[in-house]
Amino acid sequence: MKIVVLGAGAVGLTVAAKLSRVADVHAVARTRHADAVRKRGFLMTGIWGEGTCRFSCSEDLPDAWRDADYYIVAAKSTGTEAICRQFADVIGGREVVSLQNGIGNEEIIARFTDRVIGGMIITGFEWRGDASVHVSVEAAPVKLGRFPSGTDAAVEDLAALMRKAGIRAEATGSIRTDIWSKTLYNCALNPLGAVMNVPYGALTNPHAWTIVTMIVREACRVAEAEAVSLPWETPEAYLEYLRTEQLPATAAHHSSMLQDLALGRKTEIDFLNGAVTALAQKHGIEAPYNTCIVELIRFRERL
Repeated sequence: MKIVVLGAGAVGLTVAAKLSRVADVHAVARTRHADAVRKRGFLMTGIWGEGTCRFSCSEDLPDAWRDADYYIVAAKSTGTEAICRQFADVIGGREVVSLQNGIGNEEIIARFTDRVIGGMIITGFEWRGDASVHVSVEAAPVKLGRFPSGTDAAVEDLAALMRKAGIRAEATGSIRTDIWSKTLYNCALNPLGAVMNVPYGALTNPHAWTIVTMIVREACRVAEAEAVSLPWETPEAYLEYLRTEQLPATAAHHSSMLQDLALGRKTEIDFLNGAVTALAQKHGIEAPYNTCIVELIRFRERL
């Protein structure tokens, strides 16, 4: 099995490292990370295991890897279209998998191939240096499904390969639901944790939780308008799941958006709360809390 990871940052390099134990893997990454992988290997710590992993990695895509079985896009959502354009002649008609945050990535990829596999990964990956990542938390198994719905042999085979590599993974026939479910989690915690500069566990403070509650209620109304069937019957049912199940598992995690702001990088806000507000406008739904958090993050991006 040949797998290429495109836009490999912390998530992509770590997934590549795990998969390299059971498949031939090449990762396309930034030069400093690719150089580090070539020189001394990829360093992984945390709950996915400890050690050094060696696999093919460069800042480009060698000809030998232009016939991979799967191309996994693991870039920030802000880079999805650029990556698809860069490798359009390679990914056309191929199995392309999104392991990214937010709403809209699969729709972008679908403009370049008719073989889109949606993915949901809700795990904490934190940089510890060039080509060095600490896996801090895991709230659920990776979910994979044919986008926008259904499953097939290609999906099942990739999920099985991930499990063989030691990654908890499941095939699903309703990946759009899973993507929206993760987006609820990210919309609720990611930008607020960034603005407040606190780990997720601190957001159970009653004042922060009031904001979390309103963000979730608005997002659930938008999901309903989009005909997305969420696993929870009410926003309150999801909020209880978030408080009792997801937050305890990720309480020590710092927002990826906080890391982006600290490094002066553009965040994924337009694919999270920004996507919720855009869809809210489409359906004539009021979403003031999501709108406010979007504007706060955009303000921080421009400091």
